[in-house]
Order: sequence, then structure tokens, then C-alpha cells
Amino acid sequence: MRKRNRFSRALRIPGLLVLIAALLVACAAPAAAPGAQPADAAAEPAATEAPAAESGEVSREDTLIFAADLTDLVTLDPAVAYEFSGIQGEGSIYETLVSFLPDQEGVQPLLAESWDVQEDGEQYVITFKLDPDAKFASGNPVTAEDVVFSWSRAIDINKSPVFLFTDIAQVTKENLAAVDAQTFEVKIPKTVSPQVFLSVISFTLAAVVEKAVLEPNLGSDFGETWLNDNSAGSGPYTLGAWDRSVSITLDANPTYWGEAPKMKRVIMQNIPELANLQAAIETGDADIVQDIGPEQKAALEGNPDIQIITANNTQLVYLGMNAQKPPLDNPDVREAIRYAINSDEIITLLGGNGVLVQEIIPAGFLGHTGQTPFKQDIAKAKELLAAAGVAEGTEIGMLVPSGVAPGGIENSILAAKIQSDLALAGITLNLQQLDFAELLKIYRAQEGQIVLVSWGPDFPDPDGNVTPFTNYEAKSIGWRNGWDNPEIAQLGKDAALAATPEERTQLYAELTERVLHEGPYAILFQPTRTFAIRTNVDGFNFNPSDTPGITFALIGKK
Repeated sequence: MRKRNRFSRALRIPGLLVLIAALLVACAAPAAAPGAQPADAAAEPAATEAPAAESGEVSREDTLIFAADLTDLVTLDPAVAYEFSGIQGEGSIYETLVSFLPDQEGVQPLLAESWDVQEDGEQYVITFKLDPDAKFASGNPVTAEDVVFSWSRAIDINKSPVFLFTDIAQVTKENLAAVDAQTFEVKIPKTVSPQVFLSVISFTLAAVVEKAVLEPNLGSDFGETWLNDNSAGSGPYTLGAWDRSVSITLDANPTYWGEAPKMKRVIMQNIPELANLQAAIETGDADIVQDIGPEQKAALEGNPDIQIITANNTQLVYLGMNAQKPPLDNPDVREAIRYAINSDEIITLLGGNGVLVQEIIPAGFLGHTGQTPFKQDIAKAKELLAAAGVAEGTEIGMLVPSGVAPGGIENSILAAKIQSDLALAGITLNLQQLDFAELLKIYRAQEGQIVLVSWGPDFPDPDGNVTPFTNYEAKSIGWRNGWDNPEIAQLGKDAALAATPEERTQLYAELTERVLHEGPYAILFQPTRTFAIRTNVDGFNFNPSDTPGITFALIGKK
């Protein structure tokens, strides 16, 4: 493998100015707690505390302020996070063995400078050579023992993203080994494609944390609480502070082993309201705002201090319908709901910030068919409901996240549109709007009836969507919606392992046809992502294939 040129990758207003001023002069991140010296470390005593970020004031000029709806944020532990905002923050603090880099195709080296795949009977043995220059913020080297510790811990925690290891990559703790300080080995069965495995481990679940720093702070929750206010990574930034529901402060890692980040501090600011996002970028209180709506986009175009950037996105916005809760346990009822929704009018509401997609594999991925069989047909919807014995006026609950959906449409507006459409078919939707984090807890407990939510693949392969949406045993989206169809799940497994792209495409076409009509989903659209950026910002790049999406360390100011 070719060694990469290191670091090519990667509250409301009013009151925002006061908050920013406080954050700009905030003290450095708390020092990491002391721990044992890593195995195979050099004889010289190793540091066991992360160095403090540069003390004293950090000027506004040296601070990048990124504003977005961060209400989905529930954790900053890379072994636990499975929400867009947490992953975005962690992508600057922690690093994985491999990554997907801007403007480069395929998996690229990160902490691992090379890897080798060998067959051994019914399994593959994948051996990684770690970059000898890689080190944590503490100054200690990144070792194979740290990789074993990090991956084993993620499996032990057994939270939402763990299925990527246990189901898709089929990694077990017993098959992880530190051959020596710089050589990490993992064995996977031949029921897993090595290429899919490499894609999976680019996700933050596989990030490497420093054993010597975290181990003394594990406690009964494996260190999750500690990692919400401290960090133990090798990335270009360290965690300065997480002010719950308000902001995340990232401070430049003064000992970063790669190219130094361009900004001394990054503040990820939680601003869920579209009008406030517009105000923040217009006044310069924010340098970058994410997911502005059509109205804000039109208002900002022509402003000489602001540029609008629209990027492709692999997310899907959808309705999840719990197949264990009547009347949604009847496939005809779910089909009726799909026919009741006026998709064309939803696309119009997006004002160019999304395209019509109705299948679980997003446009741009292998296996995407482009099928859009559901056009609003109220007569057909009523016919299906009547055949299912659903009476006119039947009430169904729908959970709606606060803030803005991908594509820049208020979730409340999108939900009201769906409520209006279903009323035409005789279904009364009772809407309940919740903070995204609270909604996710209910959804993950299989307690939602209908849930308006979005999903983005964890790695750039169709299996990044197919397994979560179809495999109940993975305890991801299919599980959340109480839908277990082993035949369709097996189709997904077969497609992931098919020998050629043509075979995979055919299997995914069969799967797509079945999920469209049998599944518990109404896929609404695939959004584009629209950013407003101050013109003095330099180096911005949104890469949907890379886990964080935005590499903050590459962004500077002119």
C-alpha cells in the first residue's frame, strides 16, 4: 500500500456573541488522567497525560465556528456514537487505521501505513503495519495493543454501532492480536469481503483510543462518561469542552503527528433554527453554517461576504413504520401510507435541496435502481386500508425530531405535510416533536409507531445501508422497526459477498423490489447538503465518503 501524504484528509441568537466570547477565552482541555505505560513502549518513561492546548486567549481570527443543528448529539465516545453530530466531532479527535480521503478513490492509509490480506483456510488474515510516526496527544506512540484494546472495548460496550464489527465485519475479540508494537492482526471469516471490512473500519467505531490514558478511567461504563468530557485520541484536535445542548470546543493538538491543523480552535455550535443559522453567517458570528433551507439560500445568494456550496449527500430521509405495532403490522397498511404521500410536493418544498429516492440504496451507490413506484394515489391507499380493516379516522402516532431535516426543511413542516397527505386517505397522524436525542432513545427501544428520521451509510458500499435496513439481527434500523424477514436479509448477505459487480447489482435489484413493497419504510428523499460559508474561509471540503464529512483541520482563513 502506498503511504499517504499525512494529513490530506483528514444556543440561540441573541446571546450567541456572549457565548462565543466565553468559549474563545476558555481554559485548555482537562489533562488526561494518568495510566500505565503501554506495552512495548520504549524504555524512556512515557507521558501519560495529554498536553494542555495552548493556554490563554484564542483569538476570533484563530477560531473556526461551525454552526448546525446538533440536537442529535448524545455521546463523544467513538465506541458508542452513532449520530451525525457526534461522529463529526470525533472525526477530528480520533483516527482509524484507514480512511476515505478527499479527492482520492478507495481506502487510504491513516494510522496504518500498509496492510496485507492472506487466505488461511476458511478465513482471511489481515495484517496492518502501523505508521511508526503515529502518536497520541499524550506523546505516546500508537501501538497494536491500543488497537486491540479499542476494538475489544467497542465490542464489550455493545452499543448501537457494534453491529458493524460483529455482524458486517464479523470481528471477534478472540481474533484480534498485537503481533508486536507496530503490527496488528485480525482474522475474519470468508463470509466477509475484505474490501467491505476495510470500509467498515474507516468508521469511528474502529477509532483507536489510548489504552494507558483510558484504562484507569473505565469504571462501570467502560469509560464512556469520562470520554464525554475528556479525549484520548491521536487526531489533530483534542476535546476542550462539551457544553451539553450548546456547543463542542475542539482545541488544536500541539503534538499532532501529521500536518498541524490550520485553526487553533474549532467551536461546533448548536443552532437548530434556520433563521438563526442565516443570522449567524450574515453577522459573521459563524464561519460555516450547515443545512440551510431554500429560503435562506435565496436570501444569502448575492451577499459578497458569503459563498453557497451545495454538496452531494448519501443520506436518506424516511419514515420508519414499526411492524410490531398495529395497524402497521399489516404490510398493506404500510403500502397504503406510501401511496398516500405526495412525494412530488415534498421535492418542491425542498427547493432543489433534494432528489426523489424511494429505495434503501442511495443514488450514486452500486445497486441503486432508480425505482420510484409510489406516486400519490389516494383511491389506492383507501382501497388497501379498507382491505386491511383499518377504519376511517384511525389514529397513529408519529415522532418528529426538532430542528431541521437534511435538505434544509424544518422537520415540523415536513411532518405537517405528511400528516395532511395521510388525512386524505383517512389516517389521523398524531405528531409528537422531540429533541433528536430523545427521539433516538425511543426509536432504538422499538417504541416508536411511525418515526420521521434520516440515515446515512457508515461506509461507502451498498451493504452500509442494506444490512442495517434488512437484517433484524444487526439490531439497527430493521430491528428498530420490528421487521424481521430472513429471506430478504439473506439476499443482502449474498449480495455483499457476490463475486462480481454484475452479480451484486442483480441481487440488490431483487432485494430492492421486495423491500419497496414489504419493508416498513417510506423513503422520502435523498437530500443535498447546502452550506453557507464566509468568503475568508479557505480549504472547506465536504466528503460524504469520509466518516466525519468535514475535515476541520484542513480549514483555515485567508
